[in-house]
Amino acid sequence: MKRIILTLAIVLVAANSLFATLPADSVLRRQAARMLMVGFRGNTVDENSDAYRYVHDLHCGCIVLFDVDLTGTGKLGSRNITGKDQLATLTSKLNAWADYPLLIAADQEGGRVARLKPQYGYLKTRSAQYLGKVNNEDTTRYYARQLAREMKESGVNLNLAPVVDVLNPKCPPLGAIERCFAPDAYGIVRHAGWFVDESAKLGVACTLKHFPGHGNATNDSHWGFVDVTSSWKEYELEPFKELIKKGRAPFIMTAHTFNRNIDPDYPATLSRKTLTDVLRKQLGYDGVIITDDLYMEAILKNYSIERSVVLAINAGADMLCASNNINTGFEADRPYKLIDIIVKAVKEGRIPYGRILEANRRIDRAARRVK
Repeated sequence: MKRIILTLAIVLVAANSLFATLPADSVLRRQAARMLMVGFRGNTVDENSDAYRYVHDLHCGCIVLFDVDLTGTGKLGSRNITGKDQLATLTSKLNAWADYPLLIAADQEGGRVARLKPQYGYLKTRSAQYLGKVNNEDTTRYYARQLAREMKESGVNLNLAPVVDVLNPKCPPLGAIERCFAPDAYGIVRHAGWFVDESAKLGVACTLKHFPGHGNATNDSHWGFVDVTSSWKEYELEPFKELIKKGRAPFIMTAHTFNRNIDPDYPATLSRKTLTDVLRKQLGYDGVIITDDLYMEAILKNYSIERSVVLAINAGADMLCASNNINTGFEADRPYKLIDIIVKAVKEGRIPYGRILEANRRIDRAARRVK
């Protein structure tokens, strides 16, 4: 019955979107900016910095932080994070510039993927695979609580974790570097659920990734097209399904994987069949869908950024990630260009305005819960 009601609600929102009246340009631009997750260079910020423009001027919905600048030196501490006090000061300034509930995100999975490292004064973390092997609730909760506490103390309220992809050691960007809890849905749901619970208690929201499953891929979407048609298994949906049912999925991040069995035309991030038909309707999800970075080569080599933005939003994505920290380069004006693309597409009728309203509603609801 709940799924029927949610489906009807989605249909009603879609119907209403056809009759939504466009607001003034300034309002539409702010609503478009609310849908952006963006990154900047620098470990200090002031009113002359890109960060100030992104938050104070544009009102971008989320700032994503890194410790290593992959578009620059690639050295530890070369991006936004060099120490606990430094990061707390930086995030405090970001929040002071925002007249809205600002999301500040980082990938703090534990193990190899941890932006808040011992080198900067943070406690050592454990990988998802380590926790899955130990398979002890108290241990997983202990490390999740430690990790979330340090994030909260540093002003980071959105964790781009945990990974709920299945563990396959042959997957280069995931299983091969211990980012997955277990090879089975039961193990993933248990540990991810404990991870999300402990984070929520401390005011840090979590992001399940990467929908609809990246764990059985044999290559990396950072570097190009990833086809999982022959390797993806339907049980990869189970962790998402169960965690959604348990109310432990405030945010979900997409995979850039292509699966002909779900959509013969588009990769998951740009696929309405994947994000709306499967995630929204089949699994009953009404939280925030975040794209993986749209400037990763799996997308950028095959679609113009204009086309991928329109496709992603129409597919059902609420927040677009443009971290400005991957191999395709840094561009300070990128958020401005993305806002221009969204506004133009809405005015031309290529994106229904109702989709913008729907995305803003979800983002505002989620952000207020962690503010």
